[in-house]
Amino acid sequence: MTDDIESDTAQVMTGVVKWFDPSKGFGFVVCDTGGPDVLLHANVLRNFGQGSVVDGSVISMTVQQSDRGIQAVKILTLTPPKGDQSTPPLRDMEEFTADEIAAQPVLPARVKWFDKGKGFGFANVFGDAADVFVHVEVLRRCGLSDLQAGEGIGLRLIEGSRGRMAVDVVSWETVAK
Repeated sequence: MTDDIESDTAQVMTGVVKWFDPSKGFGFVVCDTGGPDVLLHANVLRNFGQGSVVDGSVISMTVQQSDRGIQAVKILTLTPPKGDQSTPPLRDMEEFTADEIAAQPVLPARVKWFDKGKGFGFANVFGDAADVFVHVEVLRRCGLSDLQAGEGIGLRLIEGSRGRMAVDVVSWETVAK
């Protein structure tokens, strides 16, 4: 991907993720300064430690001009969109504050399966065969749009009315640090 990129054309840009499709392996960013959309390739996102990103996320990135247009080459920061304040939290999460959730340890886990169309999936914390429920709304609030079977992630958990559920999902690199 970088063979056709001129290293002296690198610049930092900030924008908003227009869309990203993990199955296609790319998406586009609309820059704050205008101009053509910036190609965001899945490899650049993976180098940042994520397999997906939710539309509307604010992104700061290094970009370079190539013969295919402007492409992101490195993500510097990625901030999920501010959630719709009118959307109530999931029922099992209502009683927890953001500080209480942040106080939970981040546990290393692997995605068992996730179906974006159904809006949920399951993961397993390493060393524990019990399933952990992962809801698509939790992913969105964490800046993710999808998970792939076998993907390594970090989870903060609560004990919900129907068992253990994720209340925060972070990239594998966050857990490995």
